[in-house]
Amino acid sequence: MQSKYKIRLLRANLFAAAFVLALWTLAAPSAASLALWLSVGWLFITAMLLDFSHRHSRGLPWQMLAGTLLLGLIAAAPERHSLLVWAWAAMFMLPQRRWIAVFNAIAALLSWLLVASLLSRAEGFLLLAALTTLGILSAARACQLIDLNGSIRQRLRLIPGLNLWAGEQLLKDLSREQTRSEREAVYAEVCLIQVKRHQLWSAAQKLCSLTYSFENVYRLNSHTLATLTLSHSPKEATQRRQLLYAALPEKQRCQHIPLMDMELSTVTLDALTHFLPQQSGERE
Repeated sequence: MQSKYKIRLLRANLFAAAFVLALWTLAAPSAASLALWLSVGWLFITAMLLDFSHRHSRGLPWQMLAGTLLLGLIAAAPERHSLLVWAWAAMFMLPQRRWIAVFNAIAALLSWLLVASLLSRAEGFLLLAALTTLGILSAARACQLIDLNGSIRQRLRLIPGLNLWAGEQLLKDLSREQTRSEREAVYAEVCLIQVKRHQLWSAAQKLCSLTYSFENVYRLNSHTLATLTLSHSPKEATQRRQLLYAALPEKQRCQHIPLMDMELSTVTLDALTHFLPQQSGERE
C-alpha cells in the first residue's frame, strides 16, 4: 500500500474519532464537554494538516498533548469516561522521547487513581496490573518498531523514484566506489552541500535531476546533502560541480573531497560535515 493511501486512511480514522467524541458531548456535563470539544478540535486540526511528506518529524511533543487531553477527559468525568483509561495502552505504542513517556506514565497513573476511586480495592489493583502489563507490552512493541524502521530507513530511498538515500548508505558506497575508481581509472569525488532546513528537499530533488542515474545523492542531516559523482577527469568533475552549485540556492556552504584522498576507516557522517567551510557562500 502506498504511503498516500495510508495517510488517507489515517485521516479518515481521525475524522471518525472526532465525530464520535462530538456525539459524546450531547449529554456531557460542562467540564466534560469542554474537554471533549478540545479533543475534537485537536483531532480535526490534526486530520486537516496531515499530509504525505518526506520531511522527518522535528520531535514536537504531540504525544504529550494527546496524553494531556486523555487525562483531561478522564478527570472531567471519571464515572462517565472510565473506559478511556484503556486508551493508555495504545498511547505507549507511539514512538516518543523518554521524558514524554515519563509524563504519559504519570498521567496514566493519575487516570488510574481517578477511576480506581469508583472501584473496590481488589478491582482497582487488578486494573492497575492489567494497565501496567499492557503498557509494558506496548512500549516494547514501540521500541521494536523504532529499531525496525531505523534499519529500513538506512536501506530504502528517502523519496521513491529518486536516487536520494540516507547518509548511512554513503558510508557503504564509499568503499565500493573507491575500489571501482582504482580499477577503472575513474575520477570520483564527494560533494558536500549545506543549505537551510526548508530548502533541503527541493535542493535534493534538484541534485537528483542533475546527476546520472548511476550516481546517488545522500541526506547526511537536516541541513546537509552529499553527492558521489564519477567523471573521466578532474577537469570534467570541476565543470559538473560548478553546474550543480549553480542550480542550488545562493546561500550555501559547499566542499568537495576527492574519493581517493579519503581515509575510509575514519570517515563518519559527523566527520564529513566538518569538512564544510565555516562561512556561508563559500564554494571550494
